[in-house]
Amino acid sequence: MITLTEENYIKEIYHLGSNGSTSVNTNAIAVAMNTKASSVTDMVKKLSEKKYADYKKYQGVTLTDLGRHVAVNIIRKHRLWEVFLVEKLNFSWDEVHEVAEHLEHIKSEKLINQLDAFLEFPKHDPHGDPIPDKEGKFQHIEKIILAQAEVGSKYKCVGVDDSSSSFLKYLDSNKIALGTNITILHKEPYDNSLKIEIEDCEIVVSQNVAKNLYLKKI
Repeated sequence: MITLTEENYIKEIYHLGSNGSTSVNTNAIAVAMNTKASSVTDMVKKLSEKKYADYKKYQGVTLTDLGRHVAVNIIRKHRLWEVFLVEKLNFSWDEVHEVAEHLEHIKSEKLINQLDAFLEFPKHDPHGDPIPDKEGKFQHIEKIILAQAEVGSKYKCVGVDDSSSSFLKYLDSNKIALGTNITILHKEPYDNSLKIEIEDCEIVVSQNVAKNLYLKKI
C-alpha cells in the first residue's frame, strides 16, 4: 500500500522532472518539499525499491511508468476535486488548492470516476490546468504566457502558472479570470511591464504577473 507521504514525493518528482521523465536531484526535491536532503534520499531509495522510481546516486531520480501512473492519478483527483469545490460548493479559485491537497489521497477509484461523470468530464480545473482522463491522457492547449504576447493582439485567459492564494486574489481584484478577453496595448521596454485592456478598462501589470498568466490568441 502506497502511503500519503510517498504519493506527495511522487507528485513532486513528476512536476519537477518534466512529467517524471527528467532526472531530478535530491536537493531540488528537498527545497520543494521543505525538508532535509537526507530525508529525500531515504524516501527516493524506498520509492526505487517499490518500483515507483529509478534512483542513481549523484545523478538523481526519475519516475518509472508505474510512478508516472500514480502521479497522473493523483493530479486527476486533485483537479477534479477543485472543480467540484468551485462549481458545486461555491469555493473561490484561491481557496481550493489546500483542500484538494487532502482530498487527492482518497483511494476509491469508483468515487473518482463517478465524480468525473457527475461533473460531466471537465477538461480543465479552475486554474486552467488540464485534467487527465481515467486513461491518463491530457488535452493539449496551445498557449503562451502574457509576457510573450504581441502588442495589438487579442487573447483569452486560459490559465495561471502561479496558483497561490495571493496571486489569484490579485487577479480577482483586477477582474482577470479564466475566459477573460485581454488586449495588449503597450509593452514598456524599461521593465517589461504591460498595459492591457480588460472589458474597456486599462491596467498596467508587472513582469511578474505577465510571466504567470497563460493566454490563447483569439
